[in-house]
Amino acid sequence: MRSRMHPKYYLSQEIFEREQAKIFRKAWLFAGLKTMLPKHNAFITRKICGIPVVIQNFDGEIRAFENVCLHRNALIQSGVTGCRPLACPYHAWLYGEHGEVKNIPECRSTYLIGKAEQEKMRLRQFALRAIGNVLFINMDENPFPIEEQFQPHVIEMLESSSNLYDSEVMLTTFHCRFNWKLAYENLRDANHPRYVHRNSLVKDVTFLPMVDTELAAEGLRPLADTSPAALRAEMRRFSTAAAEAPLSHPKHLPFHDMVERWGDQDAYYNWLAYPNMHIACPNGGYSFTLEHHIPVAPDRTDLEIYWFTARKKKPYAFSSWNLLSHMHGSRLVTGEDIDVMERVQAALHEQAPLPTQGAYEFQNRLVERWYTALMEGDHEI
Repeated sequence: MRSRMHPKYYLSQEIFEREQAKIFRKAWLFAGLKTMLPKHNAFITRKICGIPVVIQNFDGEIRAFENVCLHRNALIQSGVTGCRPLACPYHAWLYGEHGEVKNIPECRSTYLIGKAEQEKMRLRQFALRAIGNVLFINMDENPFPIEEQFQPHVIEMLESSSNLYDSEVMLTTFHCRFNWKLAYENLRDANHPRYVHRNSLVKDVTFLPMVDTELAAEGLRPLADTSPAALRAEMRRFSTAAAEAPLSHPKHLPFHDMVERWGDQDAYYNWLAYPNMHIACPNGGYSFTLEHHIPVAPDRTDLEIYWFTARKKKPYAFSSWNLLSHMHGSRLVTGEDIDVMERVQAALHEQAPLPTQGAYEFQNRLVERWYTALMEGDHEI
């Protein structure tokens, strides 16, 4: 079976910008962890589709605003994380919980901005939704309901598991040389671990590729309906949550007794929230690795990785060491994936042959069918 995904979709700047407009400025995107915003004025920042965003805790209410001061366009919060009022450090303009201008120092004598004008000034606010401890943001002015993007079982399983996330988090970023779509093609490929991860992951987990002949055949047919509602309904199929594979040799580690385990299966759990988040739980509910994929350019993706355990029963002395150990183990597997994806990207050129896919890659075929219909027409989700 031939792929619909011409190499241009991984190389073209024009198509990359089209993706930003049609997918990343329309869909619900992973934005951060609620556990990292534990108290009043705690914040995280990021850049989404080129727009600086601050997500901040206002007395327990978490809101997202454009992180740009209305005075001189300076960043209001400049750190990746922190805890301070929503006040611009340039000229000390202070903003409130709804993005309103609360105070301009010496406004009457220096700025001559009237009260009526000041009351109209507000930071742009973005829709934010918490599913358990996972925050999703939507950059569109009229966002569609998040339930139209994720199926009920995905929301339920994500909410249940993330409610047990611990607040101690370790975070790092890899600057990768591959197109963001390669990451999701790789994540849906249950056949690659036996070759790419034969000296790491598959020692403990057995992944078996599944063939669904009906869905494989469906992926060969064009979409009959390309209305926004139909495209959103199709997109719901791309996010999954499941116990993906049994653990061959489950190990009991000392930290397991220190945390509140989620679930009761000795399984490798996977959550895939298309288009920019993946969570893996490699040890049956004791700890989690969250991957956040950030498209930077057609051939560049920033990969943020969070490591955290299930919630501690009580503080224990070696928790930081435990996270560091998880980080090193996870980086081995992640590094193997990054290496193979960068080699795929390096081989791509405009005249490269179209991939010949196997029937087990039916999920990727369904995504490609949706993606090419969205990119090539005047369609929107």
